[in-house]
Amino acid sequence: QLQLVESGGGLVQPGGSLRLSCTASGSTTLEYFAIAWFRQAPGKEREKVSCISSTGGITRYADSVKGRFSISRHNDKHTVYLQMNSMKAEDTGVYYCVGGGYSCSDYDTHADLASWGQGTQVTVFS
Repeated sequence: QLQLVESGGGLVQPGGSLRLSCTASGSTTLEYFAIAWFRQAPGKEREKVSCISSTGGITRYADSVKGRFSISRHNDKHTVYLQMNSMKAEDTGVYYCVGGGYSCSDYDTHADLASWGQGTQVTVFS
């Protein structure tokens, strides 16, 4: 089973940047899967922020982060990154790395069946 671990969360001021990382901790590596980032803010619905195909050739972004966030992957390092720039207070939440699907569309309808990391807290404060 795919086991995912996020890192890189923290506190940042509005306009600042953070980079989140997602790696696989078990024997199953992540390079064969599309990987998505979701976030959950208190009192809000879970949101799919971004997704990247297994080869990195296809990327998807929520409208709320387009032009500010960038997803990438380095399969030789078994890592997926989420670069977050020009951050806003509404970006605050717990960010989860999600994998196990073979296309980004898998996470539109079957995210609950995928493998989720434990989450990393991102807080944007002024």
